Amino acid sequence: MVKIPTKNYQKNIQFSFFFVYLQTKTANLTQRTMDRKKKTDLSRRDFLRRLGIGAGSAMAMMALEPLSVLAQKKTDKGVANRMTYRVQHGSGEHISLLGFGMMRLPNNQDEVNRLVDYAIEHGVNYFDTAPVYMRGESEVLTGNALARYPREKFFVATKMSNQWGDSSLEGAKKMYMTSMKKLRVDYIDYYLLHSIGGGGMEAFNRRFIDNGLLDFLLAERKAGRIRHLGFSYHGDVRVFDWLLDHQDEYHWDFCQIQMNFLDWRHASIRGGRRVDADAEYLYEKCEKTGVQCVIMEPLRGGALGKVSSDVRRQLQALRPDDSSARWAFRWVGSYSNILTTLSGMNKMEHLEDNVQTFSPLDPCTEAENVLLAKIADEMAGVPTIPCTTCAYCMPCPYGVDIPGNFAHYNEAVNQKILPLPDRTAADYAARKQQFLESYQKALPDQNTWARSCQDCEECLSKCPQQIRIPNQLARIVQTLRK
Repeated sequence: MVKIPTKNYQKNIQFSFFFVYLQTKTANLTQRTMDRKKKTDLSRRDFLRRLGIGAGSAMAMMALEPLSVLAQKKTDKGVANRMTYRVQHGSGEHISLLGFGMMRLPNNQDEVNRLVDYAIEHGVNYFDTAPVYMRGESEVLTGNALARYPREKFFVATKMSNQWGDSSLEGAKKMYMTSMKKLRVDYIDYYLLHSIGGGGMEAFNRRFIDNGLLDFLLAERKAGRIRHLGFSYHGDVRVFDWLLDHQDEYHWDFCQIQMNFLDWRHASIRGGRRVDADAEYLYEKCEKTGVQCVIMEPLRGGALGKVSSDVRRQLQALRPDDSSARWAFRWVGSYSNILTTLSGMNKMEHLEDNVQTFSPLDPCTEAENVLLAKIADEMAGVPTIPCTTCAYCMPCPYGVDIPGNFAHYNEAVNQKILPLPDRTAADYAARKQQFLESYQKALPDQNTWARSCQDCEECLSKCPQQIRIPNQLARIVQTLRK
């Protein structure tokens, strides 16, 4: 049965074109279901052709691709579901615009079950994990929580995380099969080549081409054990470009990129990190290629949820009741080529607030976009450290809490309590003392402080943001030095 979009949605399209779309979708529904295991990529032109829409109607159909659908129905438990969904081009699947990132779950199955239950009750159906999250426990916790539901109730994403250690085909196959076992599934809905770009084309070839792994994954998609194949990107943009430039050969179903209103045009100038492209470039290339985007780090590791008081005042002037996190999510969700937006929600209050933001999504207005662009320009001059607290760099052999140090430093920058380099400034001593006291409170164990870093550089190859971690820790040490 075809779901009819809400009245609010119908107002945004011409009545006649909607029924052309509806009749065509109904006629093709049975065939599309039969073809579900046989994955093919659809470019924007292919998608319109599949629907049977001629060139004269293409402009009208732009509003429908990807289709935003508002679900206004009761769930099995009687909870109102008003989640906004996007339609996956190739399969027609309705994917919740809010996706559940399972990287930082509570290490307690009952708590994870409670979060997953609330998410599913309120329409969230996309769950993203990886073998390296929580040292493998994330896949176990995710699989146990989702196994309590019918398989058609959720879409699970995991990754080929072979960037460290064994890069052989045998080792990769073992990781792939272990993921399915831990997730308790016999097929994976969305499978990603994890963190391509790190190490450049040489590393990509070693991980996926020379060992025959990409050919294996393409065969698994053809067999139906992978329903959608894509990749997540960090680092050398030449790898990103190469993969999309070979779309006709590989038919990528989706691409996961880091995108938020700060990285949109300022990703490449953040302190200590080599970034070859802003999010604007990544998003627009995906859109031109016909590849839908999954978004990670919409809050930039939580930094955009903890903005300065000055930024908060500017936001509240337009929307007094909205948190800064809600602003960031609304900005991301306003872009039409986004399939889902991941948020790592390990607390119920975060999950509830995010569900409300996307139920339904209220897209940003032109005035709001102008304000966020202005705020991003202002923030770009602040020397924060671009850490997303993913903790891939941990554990440190010398005990340094790397994410904790960077999170506190960034908080001090945003709250404008960081001592400025000018030691002759009138408020230098007071601000330095305030920074020290807050640092001691945030990191009570002095063994975890930045000064414990021995510059061994073990962390460098592990950081997907390519932060020069010892250099940034040295910045904190210098700030604290008398």
